[in-house]
Amino acid sequence: MESLSLLRAVLAPRAEAVMRESHVLCAHPGGLHRMHYTEWGDPENPNVLMCVHGLTRNGRDFDFLASDLCDEFRVVCPDVAGRGASDWLDDGGHYNIPQYVNDMVTLIARLGVEQLAWVGTSMGGLMGMVLASLPTTPISRLVMNDVGPVIEAEAIERIGEYVGRAPRFADVDQAEAFIRMLCASFGPLSDAQWRHITIHALRECAGGFEMRYDPRIGDAFRGEGRPGRVDLWPMFEAIACPTLVLRGTDSDLLSEETCKQMVARGRAVESADIPGVGHAPMLMDEAQIALVRGFLLG
Repeated sequence: MESLSLLRAVLAPRAEAVMRESHVLCAHPGGLHRMHYTEWGDPENPNVLMCVHGLTRNGRDFDFLASDLCDEFRVVCPDVAGRGASDWLDDGGHYNIPQYVNDMVTLIARLGVEQLAWVGTSMGGLMGMVLASLPTTPISRLVMNDVGPVIEAEAIERIGEYVGRAPRFADVDQAEAFIRMLCASFGPLSDAQWRHITIHALRECAGGFEMRYDPRIGDAFRGEGRPGRVDLWPMFEAIACPTLVLRGTDSDLLSEETCKQMVARGRAVESADIPGVGHAPMLMDEAQIALVRGFLLG
């Protein structure tokens, strides 16, 4: 069986030598949990960028973006609770946006900064939207990657069909084939990028590999208790900082109409389409990274 630790070392981006790993202790209603994060660039750099991943993903999705931006920013990429190398919570009911935002505030306090930029993909973008809407928010610039204040009931139902239901895999190749199929909407990626996505999404288990997240994160999207259409326009309209909305042109989570409304109804909002991509752009492509870089440094 291939060792994940060896694969991760072999397939690391160019700036792996400057990546550091740590964790911060956070609180939830049932007790305490450790949230793992990676950090890139000069730890004394006051220009901090927080990168927060999507529902079933992890902070290593941002390795390519972080290695490109770490000369300008101290880039911090957490694994949200229940994902990656972070602890799983004692009760699946505690996996929710308010809990995640509380954890991020704890991490920001650990970093010791008053302001920071935020790049959030899907769920990470919702978290950024919530935090950016609050009075005295620390977010000075916000990138919402393929997510907005409206999520249709159909999308929520689709998410419930796959989250937490992945099979176990005999080897990494089998896992990669499954992830390529499930995540085809990420758009065109290189073989090395697909391998990177795969190995950081897995953990070893008896007889093979399984996805590296708590299956209970999908409970909220299934059954009678699942939310219907989500409408958070008042929260979005409260955001005052400059905001960039990225949208995959084939996205089924962020509609073209919602994206247009975000630009019209927001205070300082611009948008950019990512052609040939659905939900969600992975920010590994040079052109996608350039869009983020240009906005953050603008």
